[in-house]
Amino acid sequence: MLTEERRNKITDIVNEKKAVTVTELMEALDASAATIRRDLNALDLEHRICKVFGGATAVNSGDVNTTEDEVAAKVLKNVQEKDLISKYAASLVQDNDFVYIDSGTTTLKLINYLTNQKAKYITNGIVHAKKLIEKHFDTMVIGGRVKSSTEAIIGPDCVDGIRKYHFTKAFMGTNGISIPAGYTTPDVDEALVKAEAIRHSYMTYILADHSKFGQVSSVTFAEISACCIITDTHPEKAYMDQTVIKTLE
Repeated sequence: MLTEERRNKITDIVNEKKAVTVTELMEALDASAATIRRDLNALDLEHRICKVFGGATAVNSGDVNTTEDEVAAKVLKNVQEKDLISKYAASLVQDNDFVYIDSGTTTLKLINYLTNQKAKYITNGIVHAKKLIEKHFDTMVIGGRVKSSTEAIIGPDCVDGIRKYHFTKAFMGTNGISIPAGYTTPDVDEALVKAEAIRHSYMTYILADHSKFGQVSSVTFAEISACCIITDTHPEKAYMDQTVIKTLE
């Protein structure tokens, strides 16, 4: 098969399925992983597809989320599911844990259920830090630039700060979970902070309700297998094959 013919077929497959893995394309086109990756790189440069970790997604703006709601709007969505997830997550904190809490509405609810006074907590969330202090927990805040829409501390100073620490557990939020794209967020700076926190944590939990599955935002901060997922309902079996998922239905 000629290169251009193969790349046209890849584009057609991605647009039809919305998201595909390198493995799926290898099987469909009887091509090597190296060849498929070269094709994806070329197609991404031509803006015909969107290359993500382990595969590709369609470039249609309706398929890739590039923006997100303000915190005030997020906090009103899937309230019961977030309560269920955060309550279980809080029960995982043990004595002497050094816990990283990511910014986000579900991770904020997590603090409502925390009871362990012997653990230490560190966060990049402004409201999260205030809430931890009000509950008299041993609290640290990462320094950096404040993003007003998510009330998160981000930027290179925040990333550098995280590199100094080694967490026993990290509780992370995400805008989307997709097998080819992994865990995603619309903001590059937030993605860098999330990725660094995951790299410096012994165990990482993604707190995500069912609405996050199948969603893709513009920046990947970790592959599926890098974290455990705590969610409210059983996702498709394909996700269960990729990592450890605790469902609470």
